[in-house]
Amino acid sequence: MVAGRYRLRSVLGSGSMGTVWSAYDEFLHRQVAVKEMKVPPGIPASQADELRERTLREARAIAVLSHPNVIILHDVAREDDQPFVVMELLPSRSLAHILRDHGPLTVEQAAAVGIAVASALEAAHAAGITHRDVKPGNVLVASDGRIKLTDFGIARNVSEATMTRTGIMLGSPAYIAPEVASGGAVTPSADLWGLGATLFAAVEGAPPYDADGDPLETVGKVVNGKVPQPKAGPLADVIGALMKKEPGRRITLREVRHRLYPLQTKTPLDLFGHELFHTPDGKKTSAQPDATDTQVIKTVLPAKDRPEKKAEASSSELATDPGPLPFLRPPGPAPAPATEPPTLFVPPPPRPAQRSAAATAVLLVAAILLFLLAAGGGFALARTVGGESLLPPAAEPGGTTNEPTNVPPPELVQQSGDASYATGNGGQFGLAVPKGWQKFVAPHNTNKFGASVAVQYVSPDGRRSLRVERLVNYFTQYPDDAEYIVWLKQTYSGEGSVFFPPTPLPDGKGTTLTYRIPESGLLPGNNDDHRIARSTFTNLVRAGTSLWILSLTVPIEQEIAARRDVFDPVASRLSVQD
Repeated sequence: MVAGRYRLRSVLGSGSMGTVWSAYDEFLHRQVAVKEMKVPPGIPASQADELRERTLREARAIAVLSHPNVIILHDVAREDDQPFVVMELLPSRSLAHILRDHGPLTVEQAAAVGIAVASALEAAHAAGITHRDVKPGNVLVASDGRIKLTDFGIARNVSEATMTRTGIMLGSPAYIAPEVASGGAVTPSADLWGLGATLFAAVEGAPPYDADGDPLETVGKVVNGKVPQPKAGPLADVIGALMKKEPGRRITLREVRHRLYPLQTKTPLDLFGHELFHTPDGKKTSAQPDATDTQVIKTVLPAKDRPEKKAEASSSELATDPGPLPFLRPPGPAPAPATEPPTLFVPPPPRPAQRSAAATAVLLVAAILLFLLAAGGGFALARTVGGESLLPPAAEPGGTTNEPTNVPPPELVQQSGDASYATGNGGQFGLAVPKGWQKFVAPHNTNKFGASVAVQYVSPDGRRSLRVERLVNYFTQYPDDAEYIVWLKQTYSGEGSVFFPPTPLPDGKGTTLTYRIPESGLLPGNNDDHRIARSTFTNLVRAGTSLWILSLTVPIEQEIAARRDVFDPVASRLSVQD
């Protein structure tokens, strides 16, 4: 029995991320699916509690989804300190099992699956949620024609800050988007790739990438190999338009639906016959979400390029707490029981005395003045939170802020690192890092400058990060760092981004660049969504043919002290080896 309510009956599926049970809700007298969330292998014990808490918080974000093509999340619960997610139980088979037992789908069947999954993802993205693990195993097909996307278990609300795991990537290697596999940010575009790969498997009967079950080799093919082409047919163009390695070139979900609708001339009820819901030996399979093949992958580099040094594990702070969960007790002793019975009747308050006309006029004038003051204060607060000056022009960095002035500068500790994509070809560096900041290493890949390795140091509160990256052979293609600055401005060209004019370094071997980037998130201690901004100071240093990038990113309210006490001292002690 989970949470005194959900009685577990039988295991429906099990994988590295959790076990799914068929269960019975003894309070509402209905069948449900209960997923016991497991801590993936490779997560240090010290971080297990954070991961469990994040699971519960993300479940609350996912619960906003209500769509015919999405498995409904009913509840989250905790039993023996383990998180459980309670979901709708759909009598169905996963698309993965159908493909395994019966081979590829017809064009109409695949179109119906694509329309349903695209609709589900549209609803998720509109709610700010990225699925991150779209694959045939997470597409459920019911005998009554319903098609639903399930297992948002590793989804996250994109408006929240997230924990970072060094060298750890969650996902299904054969279906993961190349930008995610190479260490880039997870955006809704990653779900577009997953949808394309799922449709590829639906028409071919096999995933687009597979290296005999070796996850590292499979991911290496995703990142570095060519995009496989499905056989010619009505869905080939849609699959090709979704499986573009450049996220910005993938077609929209709305366009996917427009292209697929003409291909589906029958209802899903007529398309998926009863024979698909039996295993080949004639035994009907149980209603179940598919056992997940989501894996924890320690590196995304192919074996031949894999660094010999292991990245150290670390994490930033958890996403802002959305509030207490309903089943969690607040800290401290339980409240004492009431010693008196509740009052059943409360007499009405006495009627207030009537005000005179003069008093009413005075109160009206005071209310108007208070409103104007509040409006002006609200405008000032909004401009400050957004990282903008109260005057229209953007202020240069280093202006007056509300940051504390009595905070002592952090102690700097000399460290060494390796920013080489493969060991043995230079890339060593030394620099001073604030004491207590944790280090992690992750591959980084851009279409313009190729593959690199980013070494990052994160403050204990997760709000500040120091980053070192090396672009090998940059200056064999470009005469100066101007091309990188142009690319950076194009990458962060969104509304509210501010770039200040670059200035040359004192030794003439590079450039200093400062910019501010707006982000959506929650301010500490506040449940209202605000636009917050972060400031980044960057030194672009030339060493031989390589461009070295040293950057510090901090909340905008800390930019003055961070520039003075961290970035400038760190930059002055940076030494690099090309």
